[in-house]
Amino acid sequence: MNTETPNDDFWLSPSQDRHQAEDLCTALEQRARSGAPMLGFQLKHATLAGINLVNHGQRQGFVLRGADLYRADLQGAHLFALDLRGSSLMKADLRDANLHCADLRDCNLLGVRLEGARLDNVLWDRRLIQERKGRERRAAGDGDSARQLFEEAEETYRNLRLRLEKAGLFEQAGQFFHREMVMRRLQMPRLSGRRALSWLVDLFCGYGEKPLNVVLFSLGLVLVCGLLYFMVGVRHGDLPLGLALERGLAENLMDLLDCLYYSVVTFTTLGYGDITPHGLARPIAAFEAFVGSFTMALFVVVFVKKMTR
Repeated sequence: MNTETPNDDFWLSPSQDRHQAEDLCTALEQRARSGAPMLGFQLKHATLAGINLVNHGQRQGFVLRGADLYRADLQGAHLFALDLRGSSLMKADLRDANLHCADLRDCNLLGVRLEGARLDNVLWDRRLIQERKGRERRAAGDGDSARQLFEEAEETYRNLRLRLEKAGLFEQAGQFFHREMVMRRLQMPRLSGRRALSWLVDLFCGYGEKPLNVVLFSLGLVLVCGLLYFMVGVRHGDLPLGLALERGLAENLMDLLDCLYYSVVTFTTLGYGDITPHGLARPIAAFEAFVGSFTMALFVVVFVKKMTR
């Protein structure tokens, strides 16, 4: 590389050897500060350790979209607020780099090294590019390619989760853990028991990352069982409680509220004994009590897991 400022052909040509290029960091820094566009730059294996691409004095960072940074050396790089959207960071070395506020959406992050990197306020995709492509391949009927992409997505989610946990960013780490487990489930046979069980765990608690799911499920179960008690009838002492068409709306509404109260008592296994089931209400009550005791224990585990990070 000569001392002249490289032109676009240099940056966009994939045949250029940048592994041993001298003053590459300086040239890229100058290009960024010149305001010229930096789209689709080919920087495979580039040695960019310690590069400073911080747009000082500006609210927005430099734009380096669609770049190919496969196995690039970016150790200790200063990349604050850098827009890398759509770039390939596959197996890039970003150890100890400053990625604070960087935009990494639509990036290929498979195998990226992030040990010691600053990752707070990074813009991540809700679903990584491998997951999105895997779902597209599965919809097209290409199961083998889809499973391969799901495997890559699981590996990438796991890597990001571990790095975020090390950085103390547990909320984002929990989100990536959830996606990691979803990717593992999607690799299982579609009609297998393991996949069905994994789906149920996701539905009930989001693999331990969504305590609100447990609360919503509990409320839903209490409501459904309360309506069933109202339909089949329960007893308050010698008095029947339940739907009676010959009575007025107000009386039926009071019985419905009593049935909902009984459902809450049964779900929490308090068992006051003022209202008792009979007939078809008995198996419903037994099922609700069993599921309720399990669900409350599950909520405690999920809540403690979230709060003790």
